[in-house]
Amino acid sequence: MWDTIAKHISERTGAVFRLANARPVGGGCINQAYQLDGDGGPFFAKLNRAESLEMFEAEADGLRDIAGTGTIRVPNPVCHGTSGGQAYLVLEHVKLGNIGSQAELGQRLAKLHSVPQMSFGWRRDNTIGSTPQPNPKSNDWVAFLREHRLGFQCHLAKRNGLRLDGADQLLEQLDSFFTYYKPKPSLLHGDLWSGNMAFGPSGEPVIFDPATYRGDREAEFGLAEMFGGFGDDFWSAYKAERPLDDGYPTRKLLYRLYHTLNHFNLFGGGYGSEAEGIVGRLLRRP
Repeated sequence: MWDTIAKHISERTGAVFRLANARPVGGGCINQAYQLDGDGGPFFAKLNRAESLEMFEAEADGLRDIAGTGTIRVPNPVCHGTSGGQAYLVLEHVKLGNIGSQAELGQRLAKLHSVPQMSFGWRRDNTIGSTPQPNPKSNDWVAFLREHRLGFQCHLAKRNGLRLDGADQLLEQLDSFFTYYKPKPSLLHGDLWSGNMAFGPSGEPVIFDPATYRGDREAEFGLAEMFGGFGDDFWSAYKAERPLDDGYPTRKLLYRLYHTLNHFNLFGGGYGSEAEGIVGRLLRRP
């Protein structure tokens, strides 16, 4: 398998890559991750089951779309394919650290969200973690959110044993959260939390592991606010570039619900009761 991957890297880069070592590194709970060292390297590689190739193809497309905006750095995709019963995705290796400007991160993310987009959805479906994420083209954000984000995750959660009382009522009331706020499509990272952002060798912000689609820019923060890691400098710089609407403090719970349901569907546990609590809070809003 590694010989196949090394050959594929060489073909795509136009320079011979001779693999000396495939060193396991932290890569999250969905994929296996490796640093590939050798002449012409290093590179970063993800592995999963062969049937996960489409997931890797969509990730590579998302990285290319974000890179194409020229607003914020992402690792460049090198190649992807299957070998030895495994799917692989090889990316540019970026030496990451924690030293950099959160203000610059906020400013660059706001610039990403400011690039005009034609519609909601995306050109292909992808995944959020390992959960399918449907992305059909739509000009109606509320309908898209109802059917392809919250409704989709609610269906999975109920199938996985969660009662989720009030969810159907909440879905029926979604329009009321957007009475005075009409979101425009923005290109989103889609799975943005502190574990999917860092800083490069020169301190430049880098984001990675996307679940890219075009949506309401507020949806970008549904996960970011769940786990922290984005400081006051980040929020001040983002809002200076793109002020948030007055209704965001309430609507952000809708977007947190999406990710909380997805975490329940992936991991179970207390995420179920947390999701039910968010549904209750949204139904009780003034």
